[in-house]
Amino acid sequence: METKQDNVLPPGQRYIKKFIHYAALGVPKVELNSYRLKVSGLVERELEFNYDELLKMINVHYKKDFHCVTGWSVKDVEWDGIKIKDLLDMAKVKDSAKWVIFYSLDGYTSIVPLEDVMSDDSIIALLVNGKPLSREQGFPARPFMPHLYGWKSAKWLTEIELVQNYVDGYWENYGYHERGYVWDEERFKGHNGKHSAKRPIL
Repeated sequence: METKQDNVLPPGQRYIKKFIHYAALGVPKVELNSYRLKVSGLVERELEFNYDELLKMINVHYKKDFHCVTGWSVKDVEWDGIKIKDLLDMAKVKDSAKWVIFYSLDGYTSIVPLEDVMSDDSIIALLVNGKPLSREQGFPARPFMPHLYGWKSAKWLTEIELVQNYVDGYWENYGYHERGYVWDEERFKGHNGKHSAKRPIL
């Protein structure tokens, strides 16, 4: 997977000190005792994990910038998580799978090409800056792909589904790009248009 240098700011972005938190469908209540993360769809073996099992599987720690499609970035965020590739290898993805749909507890969805999800830097993030994700950050888990804009990083993640054909996720339905690669400014389908209104939750 081609990526740019971590210390270079992508075009159209500016650094800010703290995250701006969004919740298009509101911040859901998380019942950790019943929480499960599922891997489903075009796989040989469907998987399911509880939160404690996920924590024990953490195998990635790095510092990566976070880039929001609205133009702000946060520099050198510390992330701890699980390589998504490892989970998908456990599930044995079928050859017909081309896309990955991420489902959130609040009903939000995002869609990402399988090749981007299989990057070594693509993780299920469980800790940010050494602490569990806050509710506003998407506790208990969210995917993070540093080379894609943040709307692809679906908070309150509950399911990873492998599919063959593209379908719009929440923001893609409003014209946001199918892939969202930050270095090519893939903000919108056709690389044009205006952002849909987003209101911070904090």
